[in-house]
Amino acid sequence: MDKLTEYLNAHPHDELHPTEIAKLLKDLDEKSFDKAVQAIPKELIADVALELPDRYFEDVVESFTPEEIAKSVAELESDDQTDFIQDLEEVDHSIAKEVFEKLHEDDQADILQLKKYDEDEAGAYMQVEVYTANLHHTVHDVIREFAELRRKDELENVNYLFVTDENNFLRYGVGLDNLLVFDFDKTLQENIEENPEKYKPVVGHDHDDIHDIVKKFQEYDLSSMPIVDDRGVLLGRITSDDIYDIMNEQATDQMYNLAGVNDEAEDVDDLLKAGKARAVWLAINLVTAIAASMVIGIFEGTIQSYVALAVLMPIVASMGGNAGTQSLTVVVRQLALGEIAKHDAYRTIKKEVILSLANGLLFAIIIGLIAAIWFDKGMLGVVIALSMVINLLSAGFFGSMIPLLLKKMEIDPAIGSTVILTTITDVVGFFSFLGLATLILL
Repeated sequence: MDKLTEYLNAHPHDELHPTEIAKLLKDLDEKSFDKAVQAIPKELIADVALELPDRYFEDVVESFTPEEIAKSVAELESDDQTDFIQDLEEVDHSIAKEVFEKLHEDDQADILQLKKYDEDEAGAYMQVEVYTANLHHTVHDVIREFAELRRKDELENVNYLFVTDENNFLRYGVGLDNLLVFDFDKTLQENIEENPEKYKPVVGHDHDDIHDIVKKFQEYDLSSMPIVDDRGVLLGRITSDDIYDIMNEQATDQMYNLAGVNDEAEDVDDLLKAGKARAVWLAINLVTAIAASMVIGIFEGTIQSYVALAVLMPIVASMGGNAGTQSLTVVVRQLALGEIAKHDAYRTIKKEVILSLANGLLFAIIIGLIAAIWFDKGMLGVVIALSMVINLLSAGFFGSMIPLLLKKMEIDPAIGSTVILTTITDVVGFFSFLGLATLILL
């Protein structure tokens, strides 16, 4: 609590940052947290609640009255207002309704508009507050109006001017740096007509998939993007801070999916829900492990005749699994970043196979020599060396092919990939090792 108090006392309210307050709150134990929440400046309640992990949200909102919460929500941009109300509805629908009803009717209309969109649509992430100017406005008038709005603190994070016509159809986009070199006595249209192509904006549509919007931000290095409807009417904008949040969520989802973990279940403190989500993939993994064990059972006689095989089997399986995971992780991440084109599958598989083959040959020589010296049997070294090459080669091939195949089937490449890959590398590793041992050693 001392650190939070020190921070609040050391900064004027106009310098307080919700992220810093949230960071200090997260460092507190449960008892201290409940007390410290009361010190949050009332106008920053909603901001801080959104900055904190989901598990803290309920503790924050329960510490304040609906009136206090509503006043802080009114300070947010429309997209954050919508996020807050939706999060509050999950905690307590009646309180959410009460807070919503205390907001200004304009804020209510904005929230209702944004809530109409599905969570994967661009419209759900846009804010309706945009700085626009008409084609027929003079540059001098535009800058004067912009300055006035900034003085009143009614605009933030604005570095791009959306230019519309009389019917609010988006026509152009002008960076504020370009605006400053325009002829101030001419209209925007007169200035833009000198090089109209330069000011054609990169736009998104309100029903576009948000992941396509993210790709556009990355491709064009945007700080904000205008969002229009099917007719071209300007509805709002999406800013880079929202895109960063989405990218972080995508990366988190990908990590969880690769590990067979449900991200939504892990974000809450419900142990039963999280346990069930994990148990599903563990059950699938159990089935695949039994399949690998059945392969070992086929060669039971070989193992009994040559006990050294049982000692070396885990090495083959482990090396194959790790090599496959390397290929799998690289390909899944490249697919998520859009670095692999539809026609690029062959190049990707070829690269991973060559890398796996090279490593397979290197470690085949190493483990072959170790096994031969360890068990004083040269042919045993040959068996495990050949098996190592085969398993790492298959690991590279399947590690790259599985996510590409899932992507083609329009399934998240991260979901289930590791389970499938582990099964293949185990089966191929055990079968090749024990099969070669049966042929060569017995």
